[in-house]
Amino acid sequence: MNKMPQKQYKYIYGPVPSRRLGRSLGIDLVPFKVCSFDCVYCQLGRTTIHTLRRDVYVPTDEILAELAEKLSSKPLCDYITLAGSGEPTLHKDLGRIVSAVKELTDIPLALITNGSLLSDPEVRSDIMNVDLVVPSLDAGDAETFAKINRPCPGITFQSVVDGLKAFRQEFPGEIRLEVFLVAGISDSESHVRKIKAIIDDIGFDHIEINTATRPPAEEYARAVDAERLNRLCKILGPNASVIAAHAIPTERAGAVSRDDILGMLARRPCTIDDVAEGLNCHRWEVAKLIGQLTEEGKIIPERRNDKDYYQVRGETQS
Repeated sequence: MNKMPQKQYKYIYGPVPSRRLGRSLGIDLVPFKVCSFDCVYCQLGRTTIHTLRRDVYVPTDEILAELAEKLSSKPLCDYITLAGSGEPTLHKDLGRIVSAVKELTDIPLALITNGSLLSDPEVRSDIMNVDLVVPSLDAGDAETFAKINRPCPGITFQSVVDGLKAFRQEFPGEIRLEVFLVAGISDSESHVRKIKAIIDDIGFDHIEINTATRPPAEEYARAVDAERLNRLCKILGPNASVIAAHAIPTERAGAVSRDDILGMLARRPCTIDDVAEGLNCHRWEVAKLIGQLTEEGKIIPERRNDKDYYQVRGETQS
């Protein structure tokens, strides 16, 4: 029996497995890779368009049409997530998109942001109706901030901290702060205590500690080992936890196509298990198709932390 080809979307992807959000249906609001940061650990590779300019980078009407069509198929997901191939708050129509998503569905809406534009009152207003915001704070001082996040000119460490503080004071929803630690750069106990001082001053609903698990933009952006990560997490207090792999049941596993897999791997490097969980399909079927795509040279593997990650050739290369 022939399988019906599945609709391919340009701006909607997933649901994909997320360590923080479970099964996430993503909305990509900027092209690869438009960002205000050029983080050394980024799994998407180096930033190609380094900017602070807000613009309609991808057409809003097309985004919303794709989302409405995707939602009509009743995808299994825990969150709709504004994220993708760069910094989503750079999209000038963000406020309109948030309002439209809330009208289309009751699925909770999340925003994953580097926090660089939260000092802008217009940006804060645009995202006031999001259910969950996950901003980042990867450093406790300006020197480390510059080393890890490599911000666009015009962004300072203090402006990021001030933006987080202003947003916390205004936002009625949940804020989970991500702290991404890089071995040899930001993983000393003294530096983590600097981050804690800022966190304690602002106040967040939860702190999520992260480190490199997928291939980073720079080879020297090494992961902090699990034992040390847990020890540093305790410094940040009882409200902090290390992000762990999120187990997603696959008892309702369905069909998967080569295009489904290529679409997912074009967004970010994934393991076979990531793909199987994100596309809600059987691992053996994913392994078979990934083997074919690797032999054809359409995807390439990279070994990291004793796991094989796959990515579309050229998509995430600098």
